[in-house]
Amino acid sequence: MIWNEKYECMSRKELEELQLGRLKAIVQKVYDRVPFYRSSFDKAGVKPENIKELDDIKKLPFISKKDLRENYPFKLFAEPMNDIVRLHSSSGTTGKPVVAGYTKNDIEMWAELMARSLMCAGGTSKDIIQNAYGYGLFTGGLGIHYGCERMGATVIPASGGNTKRQILMLQDFGTTV
Repeated sequence: MIWNEKYECMSRKELEELQLGRLKAIVQKVYDRVPFYRSSFDKAGVKPENIKELDDIKKLPFISKKDLRENYPFKLFAEPMNDIVRLHSSSGTTGKPVVAGYTKNDIEMWAELMARSLMCAGGTSKDIIQNAYGYGLFTGGLGIHYGCERMGATVIPASGGNTKRQILMLQDFGTTV
């Protein structure tokens, strides 16, 4: 099923143009706003203007979990904190947590992408979706939740565990997904 015809049905050429434009924009943004990325790109000999085609993504340096931890908590954010509306992080059980900050636009885009994914998997606005992902600092639960709401489905924020309760909800609420 198709959720967003504009993006899901565009030609390969249009898709690649969109992807290249977005890649160029994000490379420029992080180069200009995040000292870590500027330094990393400079060490790799890459400037934003070197990104001319999609294959140039190979020129960009990798970021490691160590890099994420060393820049804890907010040094990798390309947006100011007053534009961050949500923080998520890993548990930090093996070191400092990895933190992700989301702007309002990020949340909107996330909901849209999840609606597309759910629809692609066969979900519809008529479904009752029991979301058994966690609703803690892990991001999965809220992404699915927003996607369900975006596509107009009914969502049950069940989270994980408690098998007997999950089965009760499946039966009593008429869960279809």
